[in-house]
Amino acid sequence: MKKMPLFSKSHKNPAEIVKILKDNMAILEKQDKKTEKASEEVSKSLQAMKEILCGTNDKEPPTETVAQLAQELYNSGLLVTLIADLQLIDFEGKKDVTQIFNNILRRQIGTRSPTVEYISAHPHILFMLLKGYEAPQIALRCGIMLRECIRHEPLAKIILFSNQFRDFFKYVELSTFDIASDAFATFKDLLTRHKVLVADFLEQNYDTIFEDYEKLLQSENYVTKRQSLKLLGELILDRHNFAIMTKYVSKPENLKLMMNLLRDKSPNIQFEAFHVFKVKGTLQKQCCSSHQFFPLAVLGFELRASHLLGRPSTT
Repeated sequence: MKKMPLFSKSHKNPAEIVKILKDNMAILEKQDKKTEKASEEVSKSLQAMKEILCGTNDKEPPTETVAQLAQELYNSGLLVTLIADLQLIDFEGKKDVTQIFNNILRRQIGTRSPTVEYISAHPHILFMLLKGYEAPQIALRCGIMLRECIRHEPLAKIILFSNQFRDFFKYVELSTFDIASDAFATFKDLLTRHKVLVADFLEQNYDTIFEDYEKLLQSENYVTKRQSLKLLGELILDRHNFAIMTKYVSKPENLKLMMNLLRDKSPNIQFEAFHVFKVKGTLQKQCCSSHQFFPLAVLGFELRASHLLGRPSTT
């Protein structure tokens, strides 16, 4: 029986789609009189890619075709181009790029994740997505793709141990609420998803990270301050971060910071600060039961905290 071709004459194959898209992206980069036509072709090509990856009319996409498209995206460098030039693509096109990127990132062959391997070999893709927070028109799209990357531990590790990780402390303080909130969602995901990896990262970079983190706890922005304080509580209460917790709560300057936050005019800030302090109180009491010294200052602080919050002391 004669095998039917995967593509009819009216439907372009993955190699053709990728070539057309790459050529028209190059025209968009020039921003000349051909831009409008190129933009239309980019939209058509992105739609064609989505059909290959997602299928049509409730039909599953052919595995062989998806594999061809993925390989063409890797070999041509188009995946990099789409991220680098995301600002040049129209609104619907940006949504299509996000869907294509996330779809192909989830693709697996057995236990392998080819796109994860590709991005691991081309880590600048991750840093382009991260830098997207500096461009309002693409910030939220980049955030969606970045969080999809973070689901994969090898990619999360690249970001965590990079110099660019510290940029998050700047992005979560941005004046545009939606972008700052999205950046914080990504920041939190990065610090809570892969427990063992994060514990190792925090132990290796304790001084640098918590020096930056302290600035968030003293932010002029109420939302940033509250979210950061709540995340701190989650981090030090996680059993994987026991070493971090003991180090953090043993430092007098952190006790002083929590005391200041307990005086904050917001009851919510006071509440979150009290939870962080309670960790210290619990740890010190455990030490006391082992015949170790239990500072009266800690006991006094818990009594004051309970009084401020209108809650009974646990002492």
